[in-house]
Amino acid sequence: MKVLLVEDNMELAGSISNFLEKEGYLCEVSYTSSEAYDKLSGFQYDCVLLDITLPDGNGLELLQFMHLEKIDSCVLIISAKNSLDDKISGLEGGADDYLTKPFHLPELHARLRAIFRRKKLQGSNIVSFNEITLNTDTLEASVNEIRLDVTPKEFDLLLYFLVNKNRVLSRQSIAAHLWGDYTDNLANFDFVYQHVKNLRKKIHAAEGADYINTVYGLGYKFNTAVS
Repeated sequence: MKVLLVEDNMELAGSISNFLEKEGYLCEVSYTSSEAYDKLSGFQYDCVLLDITLPDGNGLELLQFMHLEKIDSCVLIISAKNSLDDKISGLEGGADDYLTKPFHLPELHARLRAIFRRKKLQGSNIVSFNEITLNTDTLEASVNEIRLDVTPKEFDLLLYFLVNKNRVLSRQSIAAHLWGDYTDNLANFDFVYQHVKNLRKKIHAAEGADYINTVYGLGYKFNTAVS
């Protein structure tokens, strides 16, 4: 899961990002509202952890921006403010949940997983299509009930394809989703091709259909019409 953390407290941001990365997340940090605007404008995120009080703006304004730009990321507000008005404003503004500081990091993790399942996976930790099944809790992937020996990146890649079935995904968007915004400066995305190739090979070895199609000049698509 790719997460954008918008938090001006560097010590807290460091603790959260280190914890999430140990749990297998790709976590990027914005310390200001302006940094968050730039990242949200240029990259896609599964979830946004959003502080309300920022040195150069308000988290609720970022929520409004996401709504206007139709940015469909899950949003968990994390804020020291505990007033009912703030909670209502955040939830009515499009946030999926609200967590008041201070909080325990395992609770943050549980809230993130819950809102991602609810918003992106229809409330389940099991994602499946025909013979392919993914368990987002155990990070296990299977084809025809045969467990695949996939790396964490390959699991995330397959989940990304399943969540975006029949959509053309560019190599750049795949790279940014799995490896972060630093890939924006790379000369090419040949490593994406290698990961896709390895994933297709493992699915084929388990006698799964070749759903992942190359769209020449653009990227890849998980084609549900393949039988």
